[in-house]
Amino acid sequence: MAAPQTLYQIANDEIRRCIDVYLKLAEQSKDLTGLLPEHLPESRGRIIVMAGLGVAARPATAEEVCSEWQRRQALSFDLETGITAGVYTNLRSVAETFYEQLSEATDGFTRFDTGYLAKNPYLLPLLQHLAGIFSKAKLKKLVGSVSDNSISKPAAERLSKLLSKRVDPSHVVKGEILKRLESTLEGIVRDLVGRVLLESIVDTALRRRGLSFLREEQYESLAGVVYDFRADFVLPDATTPKVFIEVRKSSSRHASLYAKDKMFSAINWKGKTTDLLAVLVVDGEWTGETLRIMANVFDYVVPIGRVDELVQSIEAYLKGDRRKLKWLIDFRIRPA
Repeated sequence: MAAPQTLYQIANDEIRRCIDVYLKLAEQSKDLTGLLPEHLPESRGRIIVMAGLGVAARPATAEEVCSEWQRRQALSFDLETGITAGVYTNLRSVAETFYEQLSEATDGFTRFDTGYLAKNPYLLPLLQHLAGIFSKAKLKKLVGSVSDNSISKPAAERLSKLLSKRVDPSHVVKGEILKRLESTLEGIVRDLVGRVLLESIVDTALRRRGLSFLREEQYESLAGVVYDFRADFVLPDATTPKVFIEVRKSSSRHASLYAKDKMFSAINWKGKTTDLLAVLVVDGEWTGETLRIMANVFDYVVPIGRVDELVQSIEAYLKGDRRKLKWLIDFRIRPA
């Protein structure tokens, strides 16, 4: 019997399904400029369009969705909201199911069997919020190294004692626990948007132009001056690289940190391969100053909404248009 999936695994599967539906929908409707009822045969597609237009999620026919689209054509379509609306709905339903399973297995949160905790690590996010532990670092300090994929027996014993001490079953309120869990769900979805959604859009744009490329998981490393590491995309391959693409979503709070990380990676790779085109595709709340600084290292810094134009420039470079290469970086480390 297969082990139950974690919240992250469930969200990952669902966001990929939603992305597939959206990409097919975008192709059929010419990027939602010619939406017709026949483009919306399944509920996921209808939810994506409604949520992306700012309409609260509700059951709707394909005709009703097209009517809303016609009414709101002046509004920009929010892709992230559209894609994640169904993911959140799915995750909240699963979280509620997890809560009921845990309540039954612990006799209403009155006893926490060590063996049960060790065998069901996927319930760890709920256990954390039951115990009022909202930091992974604090959890590790109290019970040791645990995750929603694995809880050792010694860690399960410590976790059981901690829960028995901290959880008062008479004060456990389902709504409050699930509300606390929202921060965990938001973190999961935010991570998947950055890793899965944006990269899927870049992947599709490259395939449309018939360009050869490798994704991060498809090659071992991209050679650099200081270290060898992998970029999100490398074209045409990692042996004779001509272009690398990094994709990053940010918030204004983390923009500076992300920028430093990405700029050093670009300098590291471009310093090793001088004719390497460095591309950064961005989304989210980057500060203007951060983007300006990164444009002094990357040859292209482009928002996710302009990927199709970007891919045309990449194609031109691969065909020999050296004008597309903006920066040459001489970065060497030699004995003193």
